[in-house]
Amino acid sequence: MRGTGSVLLLAVLVLALVQPMAPAPSLHEPQVPLSSTSSLALTFSGPSEGESVTGLLSVSVTSTGTGNLSWVRVEVSDGSGWVEVGNRSSSPWFAQLDTTTMTNGSYQLRAVGHDADVDAEVTGFSSNFIIANQVPVITAFTVLNPGAGNGTSSNDRWWFATPANGTLQFRWGASDDDLERATLSNVPGTGNPSTDGPGTLTYGWDWTPGDLTEGTWNPRLNVLDASGLSATLTRFIGIDRTGPDIGTITVGSSGGWQMNNDITLNGLKSTADDGFGSGVASTEYSLDGASWQSTDADSLDLTLPEGENIVRLRSVDRVGNVGAVTQLPVNVDLTPPEGYGWVVEELTTNRVLPAPIRYVAEDAGSGIDHTASTIEYGFDTNGVGSIPDITGRWITLGNNAGLNTTLELASWATKSGQYLLLRATVIDGAGNTIVTPTASFQVLPGLDMMWNATNTTIDRLIVRPGQATGGVQIESTVDANEGYDGTVVVRLETAPADRFAAVDWTVMESRTLPAGSLSNGTHSMTWNLTVTVQGQLDIRVVIDPSDTIDEYNEGNNAIHFVVTGATISPGLVPSFAPSIGLLLLAGLLCGAVTRRPRD
Repeated sequence: MRGTGSVLLLAVLVLALVQPMAPAPSLHEPQVPLSSTSSLALTFSGPSEGESVTGLLSVSVTSTGTGNLSWVRVEVSDGSGWVEVGNRSSSPWFAQLDTTTMTNGSYQLRAVGHDADVDAEVTGFSSNFIIANQVPVITAFTVLNPGAGNGTSSNDRWWFATPANGTLQFRWGASDDDLERATLSNVPGTGNPSTDGPGTLTYGWDWTPGDLTEGTWNPRLNVLDASGLSATLTRFIGIDRTGPDIGTITVGSSGGWQMNNDITLNGLKSTADDGFGSGVASTEYSLDGASWQSTDADSLDLTLPEGENIVRLRSVDRVGNVGAVTQLPVNVDLTPPEGYGWVVEELTTNRVLPAPIRYVAEDAGSGIDHTASTIEYGFDTNGVGSIPDITGRWITLGNNAGLNTTLELASWATKSGQYLLLRATVIDGAGNTIVTPTASFQVLPGLDMMWNATNTTIDRLIVRPGQATGGVQIESTVDANEGYDGTVVVRLETAPADRFAAVDWTVMESRTLPAGSLSNGTHSMTWNLTVTVQGQLDIRVVIDPSDTIDEYNEGNNAIHFVVTGATISPGLVPSFAPSIGLLLLAGLLCGAVTRRPRD
């Protein structure tokens, strides 16, 4: 029994599904009320068929026939579905449709009511109508006489140099079928201009609040029509009464002294600062402080004389404000440095401390750049040539001391007899450069032996020649400037005082001082010599006669004496007076001269 009932219920549902559905109302065909048990009919008071509707639409619903309406709902549709716009539970039955919130097009209203007497709904439709709202179109919004910009964005404002008590002239225009009024907001100064309209429209404002301050604003125009539709447009403006500041200008490639009188100044605009103003437009420059020229480029080429120059610069912004004057030193040095010579301490093999080396130079213009200037050195065998032949190359002194530096070696003892070659590259502040000729300084031995002149003496200068009578004695002392532990050869030599150049010295005695004799720096000895012939005799004592010992000064290794061998006879000593014969001859010559006739 339960199964038979389920089958019957399913059959009823299937028959209900296959029954045709009533077609949806068309916006373009007259609508008829849906079938209802109520005898009421609902009709709209408007709009008429094809009527164009704008703004706020008020509609009312009227019922005819017998029945009792308990509520009425008004809906609107553009053909894609119904949207409720009003719902009332008592008479009068009406609704308001704000068409300004809807897209222009074809629409229809529907009223759905409830007949309480039969508990049924009744429906009525309006005619098809068209929503054709005209939104105001702003055709113009400007501020007269800007100094720069187009006002369309915050990056390209209209800029003005208007004073605080000046006037900003705003102008506007719009198209609409029922244009009513316009308002302006976000303007400089205190407050906002009054509304333009309704009634007579002036299409602008001359805004003079008396306190137009510098800065940026975004004025907003709002245009409204009688339908309640509106349009807005924003412009961007700025007020700038302050000139820009010159930035950091680069002079030439180095920024300091220039070695060329054709100078380029860079960064005139890119480094200038106009704050939050209108921006830099150009740069004015003057070489005499009186006449000014202008350039809108970021660089400026000038030809300046040698010496210290002043270029005056001032920046100008886009609305004509001129900034403060900046005095830019631009110095030109076309003359290379002048070198005077080397100052080098004596170089010896016993040096322990670094050797001070200085090259003296000056530059009357930009001065010597001691950071860029350098000294190079090398060791050479003979002190000539452009490349040091021992080191094989020039070596830069690496202590960054410029032209006043030092040379430090692990040991100077191995450099005896070599030549230190030096050259300097002298650069002035502008970059002018000279390279000095090669200079050479010999490294001398540190050891020096010499005779102590005070303690080296001969006891007689005149003797009677002979083995018994011609003896002289020489006391001598050898000094060394430092302790020497090796052996030293010393020699006593003689030669005739009236000898020819080809006559050599005769070795009278040679001695070898034992090793260590000069360890304390001094050694004394006595020489004995016998003069056997008459006449003058040269005597010398020599240290290291074969120059086997490397010494600082080989020229002080010998000391000389002269001794005379003379035979003195008894009796008269010959007179130095002239003879009688010579006197008579002189008298005869004088008489002959005086008797000569005059011309």
